[in-house]
Amino acid sequence: MLRHGQSEWNRLNLFTGWVDIPLSSLGVQEALAAGEEIKNYMIDIVFTSELVRAKMTAMLALTKHSSGKIPVLLPHGESQRKDWANIYSEKTFEQCIPTIEAWELNERMYGKLQGLNKAETIEKYGIEQVQLWRRGYAIRPPDGESLEDTVARTIPYFASTIVPFLEKGKNVFIAAHGNSLRAIIMYLDSLTPDQVVHLELATGKPIIYNFNEGSFCPDTFDGKS
Repeated sequence: MLRHGQSEWNRLNLFTGWVDIPLSSLGVQEALAAGEEIKNYMIDIVFTSELVRAKMTAMLALTKHSSGKIPVLLPHGESQRKDWANIYSEKTFEQCIPTIEAWELNERMYGKLQGLNKAETIEKYGIEQVQLWRRGYAIRPPDGESLEDTVARTIPYFASTIVPFLEKGKNVFIAAHGNSLRAIIMYLDSLTPDQVVHLELATGKPIIYNFNEGSFCPDTFDGKS
């Protein structure tokens, strides 16, 4: 799993949520550096959120992969692209890594905080209120999602769609966001709401878990597996 690299709004200290903002120059470098760290891990399938900063992170990281395989975003929904994006060469298909984008992996939606400067928001509402919006498990910002809401959409998707690939012995790479990945780690490590709100995930730093007979165990990451 990988939290996306720094975005342009991360750089400007703005609440981002579901606003679709690309990576900053530093975020590009973070994604490439993360790719170097995981280049020797086998990857059979990729999941990303629908937001461009997560997709950029996945694509950039995989340019460094030792397999030389190329991630290909799979069409979804009812669109002409679904019919027109077929690959007709078996050889070429074998050199691709299927990549699935899912809104369930999107960042927490921050409602009316989106686009606001975090420091200015603290000045206006006070640090205690802003911390409740940002770190309270069940507290929603105005017209936004709580972390509890994010957990409620992310964990069922992970359990129903991603875990079956692990059960088939596939190696999965997830590029997503601080809060959607917190939700997954809450599930993997059986964290309480009080524990998960204090979980900090750095941008561009891989998090590895091993899956064996239905159980998850954090990997001692050395970048060589």
